[in-house]
Amino acid sequence: MTPVRPVTPAPDGRRTVAVLVRDGVLPMELGLVHQLFGTARSASGERLYDVVTCAARPGRIRTDADFPIYAEHGLATVATADTVLVPASHETDEALQPGALDGELAAALRTSPARIASICTGSFVLAAAGLLDGRRATTHWMSSDLFARTFPAVKVDADVLYVDEGRVLTSAGEAAGIDLCLHMIRRDHGAAVAAEVARRTVVPPHREGGQAQYIQRPVESEELTSTSASRAWALTRLAEPLTLAELAAHDAMSVRTYSRRFREETGLTPIQWLTQRRVDRARELLEQTDHTVDRIATEAGFGTGASLRAHFQAGLGVSPGGYRSTFRGR
Repeated sequence: MTPVRPVTPAPDGRRTVAVLVRDGVLPMELGLVHQLFGTARSASGERLYDVVTCAARPGRIRTDADFPIYAEHGLATVATADTVLVPASHETDEALQPGALDGELAAALRTSPARIASICTGSFVLAAAGLLDGRRATTHWMSSDLFARTFPAVKVDADVLYVDEGRVLTSAGEAAGIDLCLHMIRRDHGAAVAAEVARRTVVPPHREGGQAQYIQRPVESEELTSTSASRAWALTRLAEPLTLAELAAHDAMSVRTYSRRFREETGLTPIQWLTQRRVDRARELLEQTDHTVDRIATEAGFGTGASLRAHFQAGLGVSPGGYRSTFRGR
């Protein structure tokens, strides 16, 4: 994964987010980008983003609802924006083939210096433009098999809510677009700003697991025991050396059953989930305190500074010190 780093801001410090819409756009996806980025504020209350809607050909754009929208801006916005987001259009996305995207649109995406992201099947647009070749990416789980067959050069991961490959990011179904936008806000301005946007929108600042928990599966029994109690319990004890056996015992399951149920519900193994939560806790402490790396490692449950550094490098592509220097004080 490309190291975490903020997008270069405009001279006034405010970044531009361009939402690139096409006929058949899903209004929820368009709206959530405006809502989330549009409510991000600095500590002094100043807006952190300008959000504009653009299209390959400005004008009236059909949606998949019973009303159209009007996109005033054209592809020139893609060349000047700091971030470009491509929502889904079920009219065309799943019919796209490699190299078959409108020439002007494909060229605008390929030559733009912006960070480029997709929501749901908007990933088909990025793939058709050649932006995902050799990269890991995701899309809605119902379209993931078609996506993998159509674009074999893309490393498809259908189990996650979003994938951050540095300059190019992809997300799963519509609601996962919220997760992606909050992730980008957090990457730009830190956890505190993203958390405040989440509070304003009344959504969690970070959702657990991936798409696996939303895929319909045959019911094994009339009563499927949840692992949510042990997860809530573990979140209050991240500094402790928790074991898989202890987690399973908390939910009165065998380790084997617990591990299977946990992955069904979150898309992750218990250890993967625990490591992610500990990294999240370490990020909060790096941003909000002056604690040493060793103290943060202890409080987050990694034990040693070396262990924390290894997990940060593996998960975020940056050292704890580098992360703190990027995000502290924003």
